[in-house]
Amino acid sequence: MKQASVAALALALLAPIPVAAQRAAAPDARLASMVRADAVSAPLRFLADDQLEGRGTARRGGDLAVLYIASRFMDLGLEPAGDSGTFLQHVPIVALNPSPSLAVTSPAPPRELKYRDEFVAWAERPDTLVQVNAELVFVGYGIAAPEWQWDDYKGVDLKGKILLMFVNDPGLRDSTIFRGKILTYYGRWTYKLEEAARRGAAGALLMHNDTMATYGWNTVKNSWSGEQIRLDNPPTSLAFAGWLTQPVTAELLRARGLDLAQLMSAAQRRDFRPVPTGLELAVTVRSALRRMTTVNVLGRLPGADPALKDELVVVSAHWDHFGIGQPVNGDSIMNGALDNASGVAAMLGAADAFVRSGLRPRRSILFASVAAEESGLLGSSWLAAHPPVPIARVAADLNVDVANLYGATRDISALGTDQSTLGRAFEQAASAEHLRVLVDSQALLRGGFFRSDHFPFSKAGVPALSWGTGNDFVGRPAGWGREQKEIYNRERYHQPADNLLPWYTVDGGLQQMRVLVRVAWAVAQAAGQPTWNRTSEFSEAGRRRTGR
Repeated sequence: MKQASVAALALALLAPIPVAAQRAAAPDARLASMVRADAVSAPLRFLADDQLEGRGTARRGGDLAVLYIASRFMDLGLEPAGDSGTFLQHVPIVALNPSPSLAVTSPAPPRELKYRDEFVAWAERPDTLVQVNAELVFVGYGIAAPEWQWDDYKGVDLKGKILLMFVNDPGLRDSTIFRGKILTYYGRWTYKLEEAARRGAAGALLMHNDTMATYGWNTVKNSWSGEQIRLDNPPTSLAFAGWLTQPVTAELLRARGLDLAQLMSAAQRRDFRPVPTGLELAVTVRSALRRMTTVNVLGRLPGADPALKDELVVVSAHWDHFGIGQPVNGDSIMNGALDNASGVAAMLGAADAFVRSGLRPRRSILFASVAAEESGLLGSSWLAAHPPVPIARVAADLNVDVANLYGATRDISALGTDQSTLGRAFEQAASAEHLRVLVDSQALLRGGFFRSDHFPFSKAGVPALSWGTGNDFVGRPAGWGREQKEIYNRERYHQPADNLLPWYTVDGGLQQMRVLVRVAWAVAQAAGQPTWNRTSEFSEAGRRRTGR
């Protein structure tokens, strides 16, 4: 990429920040007026530069990104909010490269399944060797959702068992339950593994089909057959997890006189109970293991209200991408210009606007550039589990994962507007910027709410939003925005081609930031914290977090 000198940009960004002379009538309008293009475009160009080598986790380029972001926080005058009075919060991670085997040992004769063709599996413990020999029990969707009066487990003791379950949730086939075709967290594979561990299971196997998973088997085998990076947390009962193809699942069940279609029908009913399959499995996962540390970068703008300044409104964006990968058309650097140099630049621009405005909200604002999002939301998961203040004092998380570099729009979207009272704050801020709120139905169907750094906060009970773009672009024909997103997903997403393109502009990103600072101000100023909607799957977590 032909871009400005990294060194020159760094020096320019260390220049003193001028004191704003403009005074807007309302504080949120004044904040919005402080948003400036240079505060976004300069860090965007720096973070997307080839010299940062794709900002890989625990790699040289990622370390440079961390130092740069910390220096910006320092230059802005934010307070360090990391470990030991620094801007850095250390995140212990472990990488495991699995070599699994899975065999049906009973009924006879034994059968060895074909790795990658019929199954994938990985260790859920940070060990070089895990082995499980146990009965396979079918648990339907593997969901316990009291707010939907749904319990697939019915109190059955499943300790030490291997659980077989479907992905997605029952609403996929019955629009009258759960949220219909809109994927809830109960439908995500991550929830199902967590619930299996809570039940004391030794292993969990997810049955794959394209419709229920929303992606094909190639995505499964490519995503779970290479190195897996995760937090170096204490182990649970769950020793391994994996996926089975639907054809091999049907074949194995048929050998015990069980019909997969009938089991799928039974799993759609509230009276479903776990079904012992009579199949005994032997699973072994050998893993090459390495431990390492990455970091979140945390800077705090202190609040002004003595009673509320110890509460936080988090503004987050992940700094990592995939580093250096396989060459495509001679380019091997996974720059991640949109994903997520743009989001970090927007977060830094928001911090710049707050500082330049001279405004101090009642609650503190925590600007958090988190690590290892691409490895499974690891940095944000660590931050949500180890926040600088007790989690009950974290009022909200406002996340930016991919800012709009396509141009100005007449509309704007965010994931999570239907989940909590933050939706109303977002609508009001968008209206103040003369933007219509767009409901991104495709993102809802794909479960987009569960795939970025706001989500670990949601699981911890903290209301959250993740900023999206609009589709109605100024000066472009109808459908142009959706077409550009499809092109990006097909040709540049998680590929070396995610570079800064000559026609990119920060105009749309500035619109997003103006809405962002307005929402952050509103939440930081409010008498009480945002609350979950009663129908949200996170409402119970919210009650546990606050004790109310």
